Amino acid sequence: MPLGFIGTGTMTAAMVAGLGGEGILVSPRGAAVAADLARRFPGLRVATDNQAVVDGCEMVVLAVRPQVAEAVIRPLRFRSGQKVVSLIAATQIASLRDWIGLDLPVIRAIPLPFVADRASVTPIFPPDAETAALFNRLGTALPCHDIAEFDLLAVGSALMGSYFGLLETAQGWLEARGLGADAARAYLAALFANLGKVALDSPDTFATLRDGHSTPGGLNEQIFRDFAAGGGTAALVAALDRVLARVRGRAG
Repeated sequence: MPLGFIGTGTMTAAMVAGLGGEGILVSPRGAAVAADLARRFPGLRVATDNQAVVDGCEMVVLAVRPQVAEAVIRPLRFRSGQKVVSLIAATQIASLRDWIGLDLPVIRAIPLPFVADRASVTPIFPPDAETAALFNRLGTALPCHDIAEFDLLAVGSALMGSYFGLLETAQGWLEARGLGADAARAYLAALFANLGKVALDSPDTFATLRDGHSTPGGLNEQIFRDFAAGGGTAALVAALDRVLARVRGRAG
């Protein structure tokens, strides 16, 4: 039976691209994205509604926003023997089972957009062989042995916007002082892409890599020292703490 997706947005599109579209059933929720996927992947079908996805699939991926999740899921009629994979952020398994109305296997996952290129590391909880096999097709599955580990990785995934925000801030500074936008963007994008490759390929700690890329008394050392002294690292830690509280279902 096909793999089904409830919610057809950015993450569904990325997973479909990584999987190649064959044998996939998507909901019409997100009509423009669904139509584009159907055009690009002849082996994919767009269901008439969300219930048709549930009826037609043994594994159902929930890919809707947390704000609307309960309203979308509660009316659906699941059946025994199905498996549910939830991509819904900060939404506990107990809540999902309550909305589903059955004690089905529910596995949470945190895929990132890189699944489209089969290059994502995807935390899953609880460990499940079938779900791990799915995400191993999209890069690497990372089974978590407890919810605390999964929640911490969820917080780590929330750094993507800040990464680009740092680039945005640096580019704006360079432009304000006379560098052209194209040159600033090209240089910073290449710099950070290569640094990312260094981090991925090196067995060293990030602290060791920072020291290795910072000449004593040099410019790199000065930037990080000033950043930390100005409250940059403390602000980041405080933001991570607030996100963790939100992920765990507390105010934050």
